[in-house]
Amino acid sequence: MSRKHAVPAVLIWLTAAAFAAAEPPIRPGDRIAVIGNTFADQLRIHGYLETALLNKTRENPVSIRNLGWAGDMLTARDRPTGFPTEEATLTEHETDVLIACFGMGESFDGERGLDDFKSQLRELIASHAGKTYNGVSEVRLILVSPIACEDLGELTPNRDERNRDLEAYTRAMRDVADDAGTPFVDLFEASRYLMDESVGPKLTSNGIHLNPYGHWAVSHAFFDQLTADDPSPDQRPWLLRIDAAKRSAAGRGVSVSDLAADDSGLSFQVAEDAPPSLPPPTERPLPPQLEFARDALAVENLEPGTYELTIDGTPVATASAEDWADGVPVDASPAHQAAEAFRNVVNDKNLQFTYSWKALNQVHIVGERRSSPSGRALPGEVIEFNQLANALDETLSEGMELKTRRWRLTRVPE
Repeated sequence: MSRKHAVPAVLIWLTAAAFAAAEPPIRPGDRIAVIGNTFADQLRIHGYLETALLNKTRENPVSIRNLGWAGDMLTARDRPTGFPTEEATLTEHETDVLIACFGMGESFDGERGLDDFKSQLRELIASHAGKTYNGVSEVRLILVSPIACEDLGELTPNRDERNRDLEAYTRAMRDVADDAGTPFVDLFEASRYLMDESVGPKLTSNGIHLNPYGHWAVSHAFFDQLTADDPSPDQRPWLLRIDAAKRSAAGRGVSVSDLAADDSGLSFQVAEDAPPSLPPPTERPLPPQLEFARDALAVENLEPGTYELTIDGTPVATASAEDWADGVPVDASPAHQAAEAFRNVVNDKNLQFTYSWKALNQVHIVGERRSSPSGRALPGEVIEFNQLANALDETLSEGMELKTRRWRLTRVPE
C-alpha cells in the first residue's frame, strides 16, 4: 500500500492512542520501574518500548528496571526468599515512576469481580502514596490496561466475551485512575484496533500474550501515551524526500546533502540527526498505521525502471520508480542494524537484572541444594548480577552512535 494512501488510517491510530495530560507521564531523566503481569514481564524480553524511550531521552536518558512477574495479579504476587524485596529494589533504583500493568488475570472474574478490582487498584495506589523511593519526591504511578483478546479462530472460542470483560476492566481502571489523578495508558483500545485490521500479522500467540511482532506493534501506542506530547521532527520516524528532476532533498530525523546525479542514478550524503526506528520483526505487509512507523525514502521523478538502494555499499532495498515515488521502507540499513544491536544491549541489561530479582532455580533457595556451594553463593551472585545491570545501564546512557553515510540509488539493468 502507498504510504500516501495510509494517512487517514494514521490519523485514526493517533486518535486511538491519544492521551490528554498537562505534561507527559514519562519525562527525560526519569528512573522507571515496571510491575505487573505477563505483559509487563515480557516487555523486558523484547525491549522495543525501552529502546524508544532511551532514544527519545538521549540528552537525559531514562533508566528502567522491570519487576514484572508472569501471572502476577494485584492480590497474588508471591516472591521467593533470599531476594531483595520490591520496596528495597525500588529504593535502590531511586525510582521516580512506577508503571503498573494489571487487569488481564483479574478480568477472568468477569463482571462480578469489577468492584473488587477497583478496590485492589485503590489499595495499590494507596500503598505507594507518599513513598519517596528516589529520596526526594513522591513516586508517580502510571496504570496500564490489559490488551484486547485477538481472534485466533478455534484457539479463542470466547473472544467476544473476553473482550467485553477486558473492556469493562479497562473502563474500571480508567475510572480509578481519573479519581486518583493518576495517568492511565489504554492499550486495550489500541491493540483491538490493530487486531481488527485485515492487513498484517497476528499480534499474539494465544489471543492474549503478544508475540515479537505484537510487542513491536503495541509499543508504538504505549510509547505515544507515555510521552503524550507532539513529537518533535527528530523524534518521529525518518523520512527522506528526494526530487530527482529538481535535484532537491529534505529529511526528517536526518540531514540530506551533497545530492549528485549521473546516468545510473542518484547519490547523496545522509547525516543521522536522531536514532532510526526499530524495524518490525516480520517480512509480511503491515497495517497502514504501522507502515508510517517505519523509516522511509521517497524519490520522485525517477526515470522508469527498477532501482537499488545501497548505504555505504550495503544493499538495503530494491523497488520500481513508482514505488520509490510513494516511499519505500529503508529499515534494513546499517543504522537499523546498529539500532537492533542497541536493543540487544537493552535486553541483556534486563536479563542481568532479572537474575538479581528472580529465582531461576528454587532448589538453591529452599530445596535440597540450599547448602550446596551454588546455594551458598547465591546471595553474592544476586549482587553481582545487579552490578552487571548497572554497568550496562551506563553503556545505554551513552546512546546510539549517529553517523554520516553515503546513500546511492542505482538503476538496475533490465
